[in-house]
Amino acid sequence: MSSLRSPWLAAFGVAVVVHLALVLADTQPWDSITKCLIAPLLVAWVLEQRGPRILALALVFCFLGDLFLELDGLFLAGMAAFAAAHVCLVTFFVRRGALEGLRRQAWIPLALLVAAVGLLVWVWPGLDADLRVPVVVYAALLSTTAATALAVDLRAGVGALLFLFSDGLIAARIAGRFPEDSAVGGFVVMLTYSLALFFLATAIVEKEARSLRSGFDPTQPTDCWPTMPAGVR
Repeated sequence: MSSLRSPWLAAFGVAVVVHLALVLADTQPWDSITKCLIAPLLVAWVLEQRGPRILALALVFCFLGDLFLELDGLFLAGMAAFAAAHVCLVTFFVRRGALEGLRRQAWIPLALLVAAVGLLVWVWPGLDADLRVPVVVYAALLSTTAATALAVDLRAGVGALLFLFSDGLIAARIAGRFPEDSAVGGFVVMLTYSLALFFLATAIVEKEARSLRSGFDPTQPTDCWPTMPAGVR
């Protein structure tokens, strides 16, 4: 059976659709409950597919981030949980040859640096003083995830860019650049976030499985994903 036909992945899709409908309907607390189902269902799928444990750990941190952001007074704890998720993702991509890929494609980190700086300049005046340093650190982690993901796999890179867009939109809403209580804004945030998790998880799990079949040894931390023919990327 194809990994994409798993009941866990189907449940993830249902949870996302239901959650997005509840966000548009502005239905509390049900949208908070469904939000906290999204990442755990992907964790179950990753474990079912025997995917990398560090990916499962990253998704667990995403769940904690989602949970903390729904609780009053835990916004910074939520940011810290998502930051830990990005540390896991960057670690994985570096172990799969991201640094070598970035040496060959130096424009990737440069472009992301420009984008991150531009975003920070745009939202900076509207951020509370106690959020400015955490937002700078988190923006650096988001950009690093995107750069390392793009260096090793296109689909994973698209997922990381969607993550960057989603969290960038959250920052813009907090800074007052967009209405913070807009249901449409919340819908876009969660749609891009859900797609980000889907692309990242499926790209990593499927490429890791193909690489293992080709003789790649994931126990070698400095080894790179073998180059695949263009038709199977």
